[in-house]
Amino acid sequence: MPDSLLRISGLCKAFSGVRVLKNVHLEVNAGSVHALMGENGAGKSTLMKCLFGIYHQDAGEFFLQGKPFNFTDPKHALENGVSMVHQELNQVTKRSISDNIWLGRYPTKGPFVDERKMRRDTLALFERLKIHLDPDILLQNLSVSQRQMVEIAKAVSYDAKIIVLDEPTSSLTDKEVTMLFEMIRMLRQHGVGIIYISHKMDEIFQIADQVTVLRDGCYIGTKAVLDLTIEQLVNMMVGRDLEDRFPPKVNQPKDVHLTVRKLCTKYEPYLRDIEFDLRCGEILGISGLVGSGRTELLESLFGCRSLDSGEVKVDNKVVKNHHPNQAIRNRFAYLTEERRETGLYPLSDITFNTTIANVAAYRNRLGLLQDRRMEKDTDLQIEAMHIKTPGKRELIRSLSGGNQQKVIIGRWLLTQPDILLLDEPTRGIDVGAKYEIYQLIIKLAASGKSVIVVSSEMPELLGITNRILVMSNGRVAGIVDTDKTNQTEIFHLATKYLNNSKEAEV
Repeated sequence: MPDSLLRISGLCKAFSGVRVLKNVHLEVNAGSVHALMGENGAGKSTLMKCLFGIYHQDAGEFFLQGKPFNFTDPKHALENGVSMVHQELNQVTKRSISDNIWLGRYPTKGPFVDERKMRRDTLALFERLKIHLDPDILLQNLSVSQRQMVEIAKAVSYDAKIIVLDEPTSSLTDKEVTMLFEMIRMLRQHGVGIIYISHKMDEIFQIADQVTVLRDGCYIGTKAVLDLTIEQLVNMMVGRDLEDRFPPKVNQPKDVHLTVRKLCTKYEPYLRDIEFDLRCGEILGISGLVGSGRTELLESLFGCRSLDSGEVKVDNKVVKNHHPNQAIRNRFAYLTEERRETGLYPLSDITFNTTIANVAAYRNRLGLLQDRRMEKDTDLQIEAMHIKTPGKRELIRSLSGGNQQKVIIGRWLLTQPDILLLDEPTRGIDVGAKYEIYQLIIKLAASGKSVIVVSSEMPELLGITNRILVMSNGRVAGIVDTDKTNQTEIFHLATKYLNNSKEAEV
């Protein structure tokens, strides 16, 4: 019989009379990886906030190593061996690794911080976890995966028995994911229980032992991963079979709409001699390894990045987007890769986040904003995008990741764009919400919009695009018809110019 580290029984939680958790159960054993899955809005975040004392449950019990408990706040949870590594890392980037690990509990020598002991303790911790980093390096000089390892090390430094990993691979390359999984396996060998939250099916089947599924705040069930198929897991999450992962491509590309010739950028990372055409009604995918220039290309088209030379034409007329405002006037829209850092106004409500890109259209003759029109358009977008929210006055940060993404897409649709630049549009979104986003992208293309989609998920590009442009070290390595290519050909193109770079990560 496995040792139970954490048991959650019959948990219920409601906000303003709306029940968001209903009789939820979860049990995590020592030395196991327990996946927690569900669509956006299923209740995963609320459950974890109840565990960490951020919320207090209305009913239900927590047991840690067989003893009942209720944490009063996250500090209380940490002190009792329960830690969490959030998807969005909350770190002091201008301080050293050691400072970040021991922040708030520095070892002291008299009235002073004992810097030598702090460094020794950090090195001992890193040796245990096989992390090869200098404790004195500033966090801002680390990669995302290295910063994540520091955060995991911090969790372990509290002598954590339970570690929650929330979407830990959302910004990692395949190589970095492999390194993370090695660390997770090491923690598992030391008897640590891991709660692993992810929307990536393949990861669950690689790393997890058990999986618990929530749907609409309800406990659906717990299964051993070895006893599940992807189809069965999807059915548990969405309550129906997804016979096809991708909707039919009903859009039909027509005449050339956007022409890019000899585009080069001024500053690193450089783009060199980028050339391609984009047709009306076409979905053009952009693939490539991390650092290949995919995001930089979209930023250049939208006026976020200065051009050194080159020409961009729309309907055979030269367009110069020196600034995002010019790009919006020229009917471009740009969904950024990191929605929380560059896409959202987290302290503002859904109405503000929906209408901000089109705010000039809501001014009357006196220059005053017409609140009723803004609220009406917000209501229309909430309905059209199937956004799950109590109302338009809800703070955007309170929504799930998938619903936040829908709000941002709705924002750009209000500007009536002709060219949509979508950078990782389904990152951190569950399988059901992904399908809705795919349907929307294809519907927009079918209506005559020109769409560019950057994605790190090869099945996604092969599933929804008409053609795929492959980037390699800041250049176009090739453009292929989606129906006539495969992952092997795309990977070979992605490595075409790597001999000109110092380093590349798959």
